[in-house]
Amino acid sequence: MFAVIKTGGKQYRVNAGDHVKVESLPNEVGQQVTLSEVLAVGDGAQVRIGAPLVSGAAVLATVLAHGRHAKVKIFKMRRRKHFQKHAGHRQNFTEIRIDSIA
Repeated sequence: MFAVIKTGGKQYRVNAGDHVKVESLPNEVGQQVTLSEVLAVGDGAQVRIGAPLVSGAAVLATVLAHGRHAKVKIFKMRRRKHFQKHAGHRQNFTEIRIDSIA
């Protein structure tokens, strides 16, 4: 059984038992999270697609860890103008384990 969930402005296709890194959530490590924005639920050949959400569907997950992704380097340059600019960005994430799809 799988579900397509929406959290942090992104969509993820998840199965029970998956470990997923999502945008940062305010929950503590070890805490249960209910993700209620379920866009689709499928079980084999049968798929329920919401318009926009599937009514009555929810995904239960457990927060495993908080962290930061690898640094993304930004480099801007204008040729022949003696202009170079360096910057970097590290995005926060929350790692969750999908416990069940209801």
